Amino acid sequence: MPTVSKNAARIASWLGLIGQLCTLPFYGASGLLAPTWAITTLLLAWLALLATAIWSVRQNSPWGLLIPFLSIALWFATISAGEAFLNWKA
Repeated sequence: MPTVSKNAARIASWLGLIGQLCTLPFYGASGLLAPTWAITTLLLAWLALLATAIWSVRQNSPWGLLIPFLSIALWFATISAGEAFLNWKA
């Protein structure tokens, strides 16, 4: 099994943290479509993912690079499901 060098892991975790910070505008713009309770839940989920990204930086974990992708997937799935099943309209 290939191992990841310490520098590569550090860079990956920092890129994950920066990427997570870049997803915040998507969550903030959800207020144009979603109700208040959904926005609050989404922002709490974003904060949990941010805490995970910070933890991955502190641990130098390369898995932190996946966090922004999970964040966008969660946001997209939530907004799409709300629009399809709960009739959220802009």
